[in-house]
Amino acid sequence: MPPQPVFLMSSLWIKEFLAFFLRKMNLKSERRGIHVDQSELLCKKGCGYYGNPAWQGFCSKCWREEYHKARQKQIQEDWELAERLQREEEEAYASSQSSQGAQSLTFSKFEEKKTNEKTRKVTTVKKFFTASSRAGAKKELQEAKAPSPAIHRQASLETDRVSREFIDFIRTYQKPGQDIYKQCKLFLDTMSHKRDLSIEEQSECAQDFYQNVADRLQTRWKVPPEKVEKAMDEVEKYIMTRQYKYVFCPETTDDEKKDLAVQKRIRALHWVTPQMLCVPVSEEIPEVSDMVVKAITDIIEMDSKCNSKRVPRDKLACITKCSKHIFNAIKITKNEPASADDFLPTLIYIVLKGNPPRLQSNIQYITRFCNPSRLMTGEDGYYFTNLCCAVAFIEKLDAQSLNLSQEDFDRFMSGQTSPKKQESDSFSPDVCLGVKQMCKKLRSSPQLNERQERIVSEAKKLEKDLIDWTDGITKEVEDIVEKYPLEIKAKSQALAAIDSENVENDKLPPPLQPQVYAG
Repeated sequence: MPPQPVFLMSSLWIKEFLAFFLRKMNLKSERRGIHVDQSELLCKKGCGYYGNPAWQGFCSKCWREEYHKARQKQIQEDWELAERLQREEEEAYASSQSSQGAQSLTFSKFEEKKTNEKTRKVTTVKKFFTASSRAGAKKELQEAKAPSPAIHRQASLETDRVSREFIDFIRTYQKPGQDIYKQCKLFLDTMSHKRDLSIEEQSECAQDFYQNVADRLQTRWKVPPEKVEKAMDEVEKYIMTRQYKYVFCPETTDDEKKDLAVQKRIRALHWVTPQMLCVPVSEEIPEVSDMVVKAITDIIEMDSKCNSKRVPRDKLACITKCSKHIFNAIKITKNEPASADDFLPTLIYIVLKGNPPRLQSNIQYITRFCNPSRLMTGEDGYYFTNLCCAVAFIEKLDAQSLNLSQEDFDRFMSGQTSPKKQESDSFSPDVCLGVKQMCKKLRSSPQLNERQERIVSEAKKLEKDLIDWTDGITKEVEDIVEKYPLEIKAKSQALAAIDSENVENDKLPPPLQPQVYAG
């Protein structure tokens, strides 16, 4: 498993990536749908893994490399600045001492004091500017002695249940399981002393911990890759069930502010219709309508208040279930397998219609604390990347994206009118309600006429086939009758039974009587 990224980035980098993503949107002239080349969902460094807006378009592996390069450069610059300031301070100190004529210290003692002072300052500067790294986190885990009393606080029922399940699971791994449990306990104890760290630094610690545990299982204990992946899922569940309270939407971040901004934006776009996004889904079909409702329910349940949605993997599973319902809805509507170009606009429509609570907080939580291997490859990573793209599109949606004039877009956004009202205003007041509803149905279901013509054509073809079949059977019967004509013979007289009443039987002699002979 490759090393995973630190999720530190400036808001400017996010804006730059989103601007790049939106520029790459291809709004077709014939079908003003949302088309994104699937290659644009991959890491822009070309490694083949999925990228992410939170990682500036890189995958987790490449983002970590880029981040560490920038971090080391910044540390080097800070170190050079600290050394320069230290030299200036020493020169000022030596100058002030010589001007005051302090001669009490000999030259050797002055040099010794100067050396000690320099060593102390350098050590202080190193502690201040040294970046937290995977080796540092690993060392802290090893130096931790006893679990913190805060870890033994009154746990919830869900936490107790997860603990029992985790213990039962690691027992199947025997010695590697004992090592996993020990490392998890040490990590939780270490994190209990790091509550004052920023959420990005806590995320880095969690990612380093995932990497360390996976490496120990693979290199030290020689555990097969499939069992390592399963173990890491259980480790994530055990760790994040306890850390959820401290790392989900913390007060030190602007996650809540972003949540409110996204919800306000989606409410302002309530007038957007499926036709504007070229969504290939017809909610007039009952089965499709059920799929849409299930998709909305799944994306909303990602922020379920119940304890079962504390784990990033469980939140990611909600996104996957929602996406599969979307694909099924498209397949039923089009009567053919759904394509990736159909999926993204439908996902955008589902997000607009559902307006999931704390959407940005959940995305950030998954990005920061999910096992990165799930986000880099597989269907979970693909669906999550598309969700990030959908949110980015909603935040930057404009008139051109919906094939509207700027004037209409502004009126819709201000609430002065809506597309539905414009449709109703296009009818004459004398038109009855039934005609209005019929026209509305025809507009909302452009495939209806085509389907009707196809059904009529197939019905006529079936009728012709039935007539041809009847004519064919009739002709075959006539040919057989002509070849083998039916001959009706006269009815023959039936033979009389011996015991039946027959006149001719009266002329027969009487039956023989048994004779008794005396011997």
